[in-house]
Amino acid sequence: MTKLKPTAKQLTFLDWELGLFLHFGIRTFYEGYQDWDGKEMNPQAFNPTNLDCEQWLKTAAQAGFKYAILTAKHHDGFANWPTAYSEYSVKATPWKDGNGDVVREFVDACAKFKLKVGIYYSPADYSLVKSAWSAQDYDNYFLNQVSELLTDYGEIDVIWFDGCGSEGHDYNWKRIIAEIRRLQPGIRIFNMGEPDIRWIGNEYGVAPLYNWNEVDPIPFSILMEKNEPITSANIWLPGECDCRMRAFNWFYSDGDEDTVKSVEELMGLYYYSVGRGANFLINIGPNRQGLLPEKDALQLIKFGEEIRNRFSQPLATIADFLQQEDRFIFETEQPLQVNHVILKENMSEGQWIQKFGIYLHTQGERICLYQGKTVGHKKICQFPMIKLGNLSGALSIVIEASDGPYQLRDIQLVCVKER
Repeated sequence: MTKLKPTAKQLTFLDWELGLFLHFGIRTFYEGYQDWDGKEMNPQAFNPTNLDCEQWLKTAAQAGFKYAILTAKHHDGFANWPTAYSEYSVKATPWKDGNGDVVREFVDACAKFKLKVGIYYSPADYSLVKSAWSAQDYDNYFLNQVSELLTDYGEIDVIWFDGCGSEGHDYNWKRIIAEIRRLQPGIRIFNMGEPDIRWIGNEYGVAPLYNWNEVDPIPFSILMEKNEPITSANIWLPGECDCRMRAFNWFYSDGDEDTVKSVEELMGLYYYSVGRGANFLINIGPNRQGLLPEKDALQLIKFGEEIRNRFSQPLATIADFLQQEDRFIFETEQPLQVNHVILKENMSEGQWIQKFGIYLHTQGERICLYQGKTVGHKKICQFPMIKLGNLSGALSIVIEASDGPYQLRDIQLVCVKER
């Protein structure tokens, strides 16, 4: 059968696994304001006197994150860089006497700490709602600002288009996408136009159990009751799960520090995102000083430490398994405790595996420990602790349904013990 294949940049995106989302802008300085509430936000309030993007990215790097996404412009229209196409930007603020550039400091900090660079840009802009622009005028404004971001700041790895507020607007995507790819041939486009990455469809950080990367249609906005097709045919798109570190707000708030997620909750979401073959993008809103709040930053670092504690030293890998057609068998003479199996599919030729099982073989019986569906980039399979060994039993992974000639790039056995 003909199989859709990912591009190299889609596969490398999945290898990044963890990203830090950073909502920062004029909304940071207006407590309680919400998207689309129509309240004016004077740029004179924007003054992050201790802005330190290096603190943001150093924290992400310590946690083991591989990329970061900054809101260059949210729905309110305020630009975090000195755009030539709007007066509603850092130019109109007291911060650095109007000579500052948050995007520049963010990009430079990403380079210092070796994180991939992502730029969030909302095509919707409610600072322009009262204007009488035509659809073409609006596209010109949109493309002019995006072109600044893709021309003046070096290599950009991801441009993150938020579909919220764009429902029903007819963008000239053919023109827009062609210019984006001309300016940055290696860029990955999130969610709109002709995307390379898809939104998973919720803001809870959870991928579906059956996470198939060939999709159509796909959702692009939290405001859509139904999916709106981006293409009339299936397309290969890796998924990204986004969620807030705090319960209610994307931007910083004084009133919700008590809702910062525990390491236990973050680990659960890690299993439901990365552990189901998608990326995990966690949002923290830098505060009004321009720093990651201490509690949020500490939890992020602890979360990264917990991932490493659990998974950095597998007890066995695919080289330790014997393959017999669709069965991968692990046997050991020494007693070995296991409660996780991690599977990774080689998707360079497409995604193939649709169903698998993990079995314990002991005293002449085959006992099912885990039943799964898709594998994809990574599948973390968790079950109660078992013991393997010549007196305890062997383990097998059986690929029970696939579209064709699948390949596993790794199998890992892991023992996670309570601490």
